[in-house]
Amino acid sequence: MALAVITNDASALTDADLDAMASMDGAFGIELLTQAKEDWVLSTTAREGDNLQGFTFSTLERIGGTPCVLLGMMSVKRHSRRDSILKGLMKEAYHRALMAFPDEDVVVGGRFALPDALQALKELDDVIPSPGSRAVGEERAWGRRLAKRFGVDADYRAEEFVADTNPTGGFVDFESAKPDSIPASKTSLFSGVPAGGVLIAYGWTMAEDLAKLGAR
Repeated sequence: MALAVITNDASALTDADLDAMASMDGAFGIELLTQAKEDWVLSTTAREGDNLQGFTFSTLERIGGTPCVLLGMMSVKRHSRRDSILKGLMKEAYHRALMAFPDEDVVVGGRFALPDALQALKELDDVIPSPGSRAVGEERAWGRRLAKRFGVDADYRAEEFVADTNPTGGFVDFESAKPDSIPASKTSLFSGVPAGGVLIAYGWTMAEDLAKLGAR
């Protein structure tokens, strides 16, 4: 069955929509979802027929003049086709970015609680933090900007890109069907993330790449 991915204004979500998201057996309950409806501009859903398989709350905005895709909350159902669902949600995010920021380089960032979820950023360039690389000043500055935007800057450690607490509760909720395939180097990025904390990670898509990633 084909996957249908659709984006609407988050404010247009109904109680039934939120109930369906909460019933997907992901990380987010109805209270966090209700708050996400208020906090984020866009809501994207991925469905096979009538069955909800994943969703994203996001915002397209400029931070210091730079175009950004902020993944406020994402959840993918623990499903045999979860990789395809994640890919579909991210392709929609790139399409929206292309429509909003044509001919510009774009930052895509989010909060992550598990190394599995970094798969969401695999199409991006210069993903930070990355195994085996030490972030320089401007890269750490972007981490601080995103931490502030996500509301986790009070307990943010810029050297490690780690927020010890996550008051608003959102992150990219994706669990790999093959967790043993995740490299130890990627897992090590989360060694300093406490329970309830998150890693801030982001990457860039150049304008010419975004034209391909966001094409329909």
